Amino acid sequence: MKKLILQNDSYRYLEQSFREWLDVQGYAPSTVYNLPNHIRELLHYLESKDIHNIKELNQKLIESYYQRLKERSNQRRGGGLSNAHLNKHIQAIRKFTTYLRRAGRLEIPEVNLKDEETEHKLIYLTEEEINELFKAVKKATGTYNKSAEVVEAIQARDRAMLAVFYGCGLRRSEGVALDVVDVNFDRSVLHVRKGKNYKERFVPVSKTNLKYLSDYIYDHRPELLKGSKSDALFIGSNTIKRMQGQSLFVRLKRLQYYTGNVDLIEKEIGLHTLRHSIATHLLKAGMKLESISRFLGHGSLESTQIYTHITGIRQEREQPFNNISNYDPIRLSEDEF
Repeated sequence: MKKLILQNDSYRYLEQSFREWLDVQGYAPSTVYNLPNHIRELLHYLESKDIHNIKELNQKLIESYYQRLKERSNQRRGGGLSNAHLNKHIQAIRKFTTYLRRAGRLEIPEVNLKDEETEHKLIYLTEEEINELFKAVKKATGTYNKSAEVVEAIQARDRAMLAVFYGCGLRRSEGVALDVVDVNFDRSVLHVRKGKNYKERFVPVSKTNLKYLSDYIYDHRPELLKGSKSDALFIGSNTIKRMQGQSLFVRLKRLQYYTGNVDLIEKEIGLHTLRHSIATHLLKAGMKLESISRFLGHGSLESTQIYTHITGIRQEREQPFNNISNYDPIRLSEDEF
């Protein structure tokens, strides 16, 4: 609740310090903004209980505060807080207590709050729909004031984009940050240097996706550069600069439209949808959850569990991280080069 005012100087400092800690840890700007706002409500609750020292915070107080959250009204829409919103508060409390422990401000055990059940509305594409996106590449490139060479370069870049965000399951920011040198053709991996929370990882690449990347980098990317120099993998055809997430998103939406598939066109998709799609397809193909978690760069299995709800698959055994690159639903023979 952004309008709450904290009277305690130390609590105001804690809120700001927590915000700065999240930023240093590399969390998304939305997380850096929202989580401290949720924690302000917790600190305000402590003040209402005449508790003015964070060292007095304990599990019992957290549970009492959470029960109050479940009972309070939603000030915007009326009614109670949704389960999804309650889960955001739980996330904020977990991160805040982690911050308190790591900053040496309070010895407090892991928060014992169970996530509320929510309806999973995660959108993903079928393998057939992914194939349709690849096939739409030929149709989705406008030719106005563009040479045939530039048109072919844009098409190659679109295939490479799908190879990175679907074939390798990269996050939007990770794909934007890729440089040409991050594609290791000898080892068939992508080097993700700027992953979430600044974590690096190597992502295996299938033969088909390596082919798409090779065609783009060596045969067509120089056409987009027009003699200029850039380390960026994805280059804009007009600006000759690193493409940002919005530009890549626009290209994906254009491919979506040119599939001509009404059901696919009506889906609300983005670059992250491609990441959800490959994770779902890998799970359905028999990949173990632990391997998919490492492939996606998740910090824990909790983040990967969502895909078991989508597919209805439950897994118990761990398997080595050794066959992701063998999953290759897109065949070069299906493309019209």
